[in-house]
Formats: sequence, C-alpha cells, structure tokens
Amino acid sequence: MRWEERLLDLFDDLEQQAAGLALVERDALVAEQSRSEYAAVALADRLHASVGTRLLLDVGGPGALDGRLVRAGDGWCLLEVGGVEWVVVAAAVRAVRGLVDAGRSPEVRPLTARLGLGSALRGLAGDRAQVLLHRVDGSTARGRLGRVGRDFVEVLVGDEGGDGAAGRGHLEVLPFATLAALRAG
Repeated sequence: MRWEERLLDLFDDLEQQAAGLALVERDALVAEQSRSEYAAVALADRLHASVGTRLLLDVGGPGALDGRLVRAGDGWCLLEVGGVEWVVVAAAVRAVRGLVDAGRSPEVRPLTARLGLGSALRGLAGDRAQVLLHRVDGSTARGRLGRVGRDFVEVLVGDEGGDGAAGRGHLEVLPFATLAALRAG
C-alpha cells in the first residue's frame, strides 16, 4: 500500500471519528433539551391528558382511590370509582399510577377544564345532595354544601333532613386547603 493510500485511509478514519463525535454531541444536546422541556410539564398537564384512563390515586384523607378519570379541572379532578364520583383536590394527591406518558398544556385544554375547585363545588351545592367530605388530616364530615366562596365552602354538617331547618345541623366553613376529596352520600 502506498503512502498516499495510507494517508487517505487515515483521513477517512478521522472523518468517521469526527462524525461519530458530532452525533454523540447532538444526542447529548437533544437529551438536555428534552429534560429542560419536560421540567416545564406540570402534574395537571399529565392529568388532563389522562382523562378517560384508569388511575390509582393515593389521596391524603381517603387513601387509595382506583377508578376512571372522568374530568380534570384547575386544581381538582373527577374520578369514578365503582359507580361513585369523587371530586379530588389535586393538592391532596400524594401519588398517581396509570397516567399516560404525555401532557396537555393549558393552551389546548377546553374552556371547561380551566374551571377551579370552587366551580365544581358550586355545581354540587346546587344539587343540595348529601356529601361525605374527606379532609387532608383524615377526618370526615357528612353534610350539605352551601355557599362557596373564593377559597372556602360552607357545609351544613349533620343536616339529614335536607330542608335546612334550624337545629338540624351546624354550619362549618372549610377552607379549600383543608379538603382532600368528597363524594355524594
């Protein structure tokens, strides 16, 4: 083999090594960009993308809730567990299993998905149905939802009759931050 051929072989080898190094560098940049983009994904984005999926939520208060995610709102979600619908406060969720491997950013969510916990509670309050409230500290209360403020809900606790007559229960004001989940019944 002549020196010219050896030199060309050397140059070919160096070019291949350089191309390989460029690919490694590009892969590292893509991975870093993916990590930085993923850092902007919120749990709410994953929940909104998982509507219709079966999830297992570990919720402070009621514990494990295994059911189908029916709806996700701003700071809450609706989970159907054995035919019973649970309104779950997102801040009380300690762990989730079963989320899809995607996110749905706020810009592409329907308008109704932007409704907060207060809107969900106002809807339930309008039904005047009995609810079982689970607080984040593990305690429960049974009653009827009343007026809903910006960051609290009034609950007539112990009202079994439903007519709101005096002496049938007592009014408690519960800050949203104390709520973990609630269900009808």
